[in-house]
Amino acid sequence: MIDLHSHLLPGVDDGAQTLEDSLALARMAVEDGIRVSVLTPHVHPGRYGNVRSELLPRLLSFQEALAAAGIPLQLRLGGEVRLGIESLELLLEDEIPFLGEVDGYRVMLLEFPHQTIPVGSQQFIEKLGQLKVRPLLAHPERNKAIMAQPDRLVGLLEAGCWLQLTAGSIAGRFGEVSQQVAGLILKNGWAHVIATDAHNLQHRPPRLREGFLAAANIVGESAAWQMVSQRPAEILGLPCN
Repeated sequence: MIDLHSHLLPGVDDGAQTLEDSLALARMAVEDGIRVSVLTPHVHPGRYGNVRSELLPRLLSFQEALAAAGIPLQLRLGGEVRLGIESLELLLEDEIPFLGEVDGYRVMLLEFPHQTIPVGSQQFIEKLGQLKVRPLLAHPERNKAIMAQPDRLVGLLEAGCWLQLTAGSIAGRFGEVSQQVAGLILKNGWAHVIATDAHNLQHRPPRLREGFLAAANIVGESAAWQMVSQRPAEILGLPCN
């Protein structure tokens, strides 16, 4: 399996704080069957000032630490990019860490505020499309506005957005409502990938398999496997297992 959304990189956001934390998360990911983890630190100007050029050496350092510890987890760099005009500026400065590229579009993990769908979000997504950027919206099933009105996703999908569900949401880790909305998104065929959004061992662990199994009960094993392996591999330009 491939995890497209994780906060394993130490000391850069609200995820792993120390190298020891990061190594423990990496071990758990491998035990769960994850072979590749994409490190997606928050890119949130004014709160988390992460940019591609500064994250790359941190990725290399963590890769060396994994090798020294004998943990067979492959790493890639991405970023969870907060919606906002400042993020567009980073894009123009080539400081956005993209996940990969599909059909000529660079794929960017996009984050909304947890409570709302900001005014102008659809126009923002359309602008990204004009710049040949495909937004992959992180954990829509946990957004309060979407939880209240899931059909608000339709306009975002029509604008070209892909959706990333959280494995723990499908499995019920984030409560009944987010689980129900995740199920609805799956049944409607709106979900593109499933990822862990791992932050820590206790409450937000790198457990992708539970999401795969829960999704398989809803859409079948083949469709669920596409979302944890084949589509993530396509985004990263990796061979599918």
